[in-house]
Amino acid sequence: MSGAPGPGPPAGPGRSPLPCAPRPAAVLQLGGGAEPARPGVAVIDLRFPRGAAADVQEIVFRNFYTAFLSVRVQRPGPAGSRRWVTCLRDYCLMPCPHTEEGSQDYFSLRRHQMLCDVDQVTAVRFILRQPSPVWLHFTIEELQIFPPGQKSPQKDFPSWLSQLTPPEQPASLHGELPDPEKVSTEVQQMWVLTEVIRARQAAARIGRFDVDGCYDINLLSYT
Repeated sequence: MSGAPGPGPPAGPGRSPLPCAPRPAAVLQLGGGAEPARPGVAVIDLRFPRGAAADVQEIVFRNFYTAFLSVRVQRPGPAGSRRWVTCLRDYCLMPCPHTEEGSQDYFSLRRHQMLCDVDQVTAVRFILRQPSPVWLHFTIEELQIFPPGQKSPQKDFPSWLSQLTPPEQPASLHGELPDPEKVSTEVQQMWVLTEVIRARQAAARIGRFDVDGCYDINLLSYT
């Protein structure tokens, strides 16, 4: 599953997420009126323990009525500073914000989908948007971040399959094919030998006219 909804959480045996503690979603509100307006935007901040930096390979979560997702990461900047960079912008989680489709699916965002480098990340900010007034509450749940070098568990295959030559490295056949020049020479030799045999057979057919090592003209004249 890569950037698409799935039936269940993709994490499994052999995969260990990075230790992190995401904060609860903070819903943005607009003041200035009798009641604060809700623009349909929420923010979730995530930091790693003790200010550690981590390399991100995959982000896994379960949606809860969030229509669009943007992701920003904090990375080292010049002179030891930290700067925020957008690595995912308005990623669609619900094809239609007013319907249920995609509202509670699991999603996996992989490294190759990011717009920027996601190494040495010290913090991650998730910006959630839900423009539909139908859903009063929206967030993302079961948030997990996985580092590089971890692969999803795969089914066991027969041992003979693992011994096959990979497609990207086909076996070399040059050592098993004969030299074309040598083959051509042998074919020519066989052709010459065939012509010699044919000449000998022709000589054997007219040998009955041979008399004491010479041909009898009278006998040849009757043929």
